[in-house]
Amino acid sequence: MVDENDKSLFRSTVEHQKPIDKDAVQSIDASKRRTNTPFQKYSFLYEPNISGSEAVIHSKSGLSPKILKKMKQGNIGSTPSIDLHGHKIEEACQSLSKFIHFHSNERFIHIIHGKGYHSDNGLSIIKSQVVYYLKQHPEVLAFCSCPQDMGGTGAVFAHLRANV
Repeated sequence: MVDENDKSLFRSTVEHQKPIDKDAVQSIDASKRRTNTPFQKYSFLYEPNISGSEAVIHSKSGLSPKILKKMKQGNIGSTPSIDLHGHKIEEACQSLSKFIHFHSNERFIHIIHGKGYHSDNGLSIIKSQVVYYLKQHPEVLAFCSCPQDMGGTGAVFAHLRANV
């Protein structure tokens, strides 16, 4: 049985407590993430090394094969998308860096880089640069070419690290 002193102590302690607003905590966390600067320690690839029709896939060790399978099938729900058609290499990297930073709270993003039909030797410079960039980015855990109806080898889905 609990005596009156213990009840009184408990009530006096609980009276001055405020409930935690979980939504406010999440918005503070999100605003903290966005105050950081976008990833800038990337390098450029000036010679293309991937053809427009070549499928790409890459993942860091420890990632579940189920996630890659979902990405390849396009079963990842709605994703924010960026189209890099017409960008020069430097512009593509800057845009991609800002895009990933802005969408750091998302798990998956969709990057349309094109197949490089107007490139020399059938090699795509923007596609090659996007792959090279994504391998360098610390928040990117995996990426792969999209299903045909979502851009095929002219686009990739990227899986981002959870920011919790």
